[in-house]
Amino acid sequence: MFLGIDLGTSAVKAVLVGEAGELLGQESGEVPVLRPRPGWSEQDPEQWWLAAQRVVGRLANDRPGGLAGLRSIGLSGQMHGATILDERDRPIRPAILWNDGRSAVECREIEERVPSARSITGNLAMPGFTAPKLLWLRQHEPEHFAVTRRVLLPKDYLRLCLTGEFATDVSDASGTYWLDVGARQWSDSLLSACGLSRNAVPPLFEGLEPTGQLEPALAKAWGCDRVPVVGGAGDQAAGAVGAGVIAPGQASLSLGTSGVYFVAGNSFQPNPDRAVHAFCHCLPGRWHQMSVLLSAASCLSWVTRATGAAGEEELLQEIERADCPNGELLFLPYLSGERTPHNDPSARGVFFGIDHDVDRAALGRAVLEGVAFAFADAQDALIDAGAAIDSVSVIGGGARSAYWGRILASALGRRLVYRASGEVGPALGAARLARLGVTGEDPADVCEEPPVQFVAEVDPALADGYRAQLPRFRRLYQNLRSSFDEE
Repeated sequence: MFLGIDLGTSAVKAVLVGEAGELLGQESGEVPVLRPRPGWSEQDPEQWWLAAQRVVGRLANDRPGGLAGLRSIGLSGQMHGATILDERDRPIRPAILWNDGRSAVECREIEERVPSARSITGNLAMPGFTAPKLLWLRQHEPEHFAVTRRVLLPKDYLRLCLTGEFATDVSDASGTYWLDVGARQWSDSLLSACGLSRNAVPPLFEGLEPTGQLEPALAKAWGCDRVPVVGGAGDQAAGAVGAGVIAPGQASLSLGTSGVYFVAGNSFQPNPDRAVHAFCHCLPGRWHQMSVLLSAASCLSWVTRATGAAGEEELLQEIERADCPNGELLFLPYLSGERTPHNDPSARGVFFGIDHDVDRAALGRAVLEGVAFAFADAQDALIDAGAAIDSVSVIGGGARSAYWGRILASALGRRLVYRASGEVGPALGAARLARLGVTGEDPADVCEEPPVQFVAEVDPALADGYRAQLPRFRRLYQNLRSSFDEE
């Protein structure tokens, strides 16, 4: 039996997986996001740990023998977050998250200090990454920077609580902007540009390598042995492992708080000019390319609240009943800025083309279509970066809607495969890495594609309409870009 824990932006999820790969149980617990200023996004690390204890505790309590028979634990988590610890390993301040846009100026400073930064990391410096956050801290909160001793990514703070050990994996570390991604090791020059050394960052591991053992008190409380905790992965690489996306040409489309178009590969293929990420995969000798939307399913959550709908499912049903495309109504889904292809933390959400006939269903549909158009931009950037996309599996909380699937497939011009357990993909991937860490099996035998739930096919009529709308969507952003930049 194997445990996977995924620290998401909105919730901590945990799954138990059996020896044959079957899902034995799952639990989830919410974690609050703090937004002290516009464009800022933070969380209290202690809330992560409390939520993790609750969800794992419920899994243990649901079984007569607790977690007896557990063999190992894997971790997955939201990437890029700066969890800043003092000399006693206590958080100094709330963690600054991946969708925080405060450090745009610091991104430029890092690239000026290290002119080879893009070739080292394979990426543009972006406000979401960890490195510019620390440079921002150094310049704007010097009293906090002065007592900073270690910086951990979110899931690795959970590892510290679970094992007492400092460690990270190369897939998650790829999103710090401190990693030499091709060499899979820390870059001293990039750490130095932020006033740090290797003493401030944890040792690096592959996703399936053991990093420590569960603390005795936790093992006793959960009814298990002191099992190993493996390196794990950033949530997107873990989700890909959960979806069986590990071979070249395999791709996943994640509909979580953010949106991610992920393509697996066997080599490091950077193309930073289009804001495409080139990161290490969480399996040895593998890399991946990734386009990132900062807001995806969170746009649906927002329009549900903003229009007073009873819930997301109810709003989706209302949209489907109306089923009325409006070629004049557009939505830019940049509620937290955008990464691929714009790298624009100042961008914001926009409705354009509202008239007297627009109602809640029309606004909701425009949101679904706006996210789909953003994924079309993301797909174009990946193809321009040399990605070969053979098949696409859909994962994430937004993966439950077949109606949205038809819109997405039509905007992308390709069929999308929705698989079982898609909503717990990163936690499932973490559990699979935990299994690989103790069994020594071939990843191809463990990381199978889950069973197909349904396939979203391209609707020719919709696809024709979206091809006509997509240029307008792109022009709208370009026309507004200078306005977004105004302070």
